[in-house]
Amino acid sequence: MISDIKQNFPIFQNLKNQSFVYFDNAATTQKPLSVLNQITDYYTKYNSNVHRGIYSIAETATSKYESTRGKIQEFINAKFEKSIIFTKGATESINLVANSWGIKNLSPGDEILITEMEHHSNIVPWQIISNTTGAVLRYIPVKDGQLDLNNIKKYITPETKLVSIIHQSNVFGTINDIDRIIQESHKVGAKVLVDGSQSITHKKIDVEKLDCDFFVFSGHKIMGPTGVGVLYGKPELLEQMPPFMLGGEMIDTVSMNKSTYNDIPWKFEAGTPNIAQVIGLGAAIDYINNFGIDKIEDILKKLGEYLSNKLKDIPGVVIYGDNFSHIKSFNIRGINSYDLAMILDQYGICIRVGHLCAQPIMEKNQISSMSRISLYIYNDFDEIDFTISKIIEAINKLK
Repeated sequence: MISDIKQNFPIFQNLKNQSFVYFDNAATTQKPLSVLNQITDYYTKYNSNVHRGIYSIAETATSKYESTRGKIQEFINAKFEKSIIFTKGATESINLVANSWGIKNLSPGDEILITEMEHHSNIVPWQIISNTTGAVLRYIPVKDGQLDLNNIKKYITPETKLVSIIHQSNVFGTINDIDRIIQESHKVGAKVLVDGSQSITHKKIDVEKLDCDFFVFSGHKIMGPTGVGVLYGKPELLEQMPPFMLGGEMIDTVSMNKSTYNDIPWKFEAGTPNIAQVIGLGAAIDYINNFGIDKIEDILKKLGEYLSNKLKDIPGVVIYGDNFSHIKSFNIRGINSYDLAMILDQYGICIRVGHLCAQPIMEKNQISSMSRISLYIYNDFDEIDFTISKIIEAINKLK
C-alpha cells in the first residue's frame, strides 16, 4: 500500500494536512526515516573523524563509514571494495575521471565521445579536457529521444579513447543500450564511463557484467543524503591515475620536498570526508535492499505507463521521448512552462521546469524549457490523476 510506504518518509507526515505531491524525483528523492536516524545517530552518538582516532567513537565512525563502501560494492556487484571511491556526487566523480585519467591519457587527435542527451555535468568537463589536451570532443546525435546507433562505428572509431555516456536520460527517460556501446568501445580499446544517476534508482546495476571502466552516481537520487556520491573504477585504471585532490588522508608520506600517496580508494579521498552523508547512504542502500530493487522497478514501470497515457490525453501536449518511462518531459502548446509550474505549486504539486541541465536538447528542439514529472515509490495513481486535472485547469486559466 502506498500509504504504508509514505509512512516511512517524515516529509509526507509533516505535510499530511496539506496538499503535497512530489513529482521532482529525477532531481532528488525524499529520505526515509531510517536514513535520517543514521545521520542523527552519527552526530549525537559517535561524532568524530574517521581513519585517525584510536578512541572508541572514532573507531565506530570509521567502521560505519567503511561498511558503506562494502554495501556499495555488493549493491553494484563490484569485484573489489577498493574500486569504490566516495565523492560529493556524480558531478565530482566525472570531474575526477576527466582531470585524472583524462589529463594523463588523452593527446591531440584522440577522440572523446559523449551524446547530445548528456547532463551538463557530463558535457562541460569533457569540453575543458578536450581544450586542455587537444583531444576532439564528438557527440552521438539524438532523434525523438533516442540515440542514433544505426551506424555505431561511425562514432566509435580507432581514434576514440573515452566514451562517457548517460545510462538513462534525465530528460527523455530513455534507457540507452550501454551494453552494446561498451562492447563496441572496447573493440577499439576505448574506456567507458557510465553515468548511472537515474538508472540506479530502479535498475539492478552489475558493473562486472557491464564491464564498464567507470560508473558514477549520486546518493541523493537513491533516497540518501545530498553531498555524497560514488565513483566505481576498475582497480588497474585507478592505480595508474594521479590523485585529483591533494591533502590529508590521500597521502602515505609527506616531507618538505616530496610526498607519496595512499593506496586506492583513499588516494582519491583527500581531507575529512562527508562522514554523516556516507553513513546515511549506507542506510539508504539498506532500505532499497529491504524494499527490493525489482519491486521498485515494477512500481515505476506501472506508474510510468499510467502517466504517459494520461499526459497524451491533454489537449496541446507535446511529449519529448516516446516511451513509458517514469521520467516524462513535456510542454503545452501556447503555455509557458514556468507559468504552469507556478499554478501547480498553488495546489502543492512539485514538478521541474527549465532546461533540466540539458541545454543542447533544448536548442535541438528549438525551445527554452520543458516541464518534467518524475516519479518514485511513494507516488501513486491518484496523485497522477490529481496532477493531470490541475494541469487541465491551468491550461484553461492561461489560455
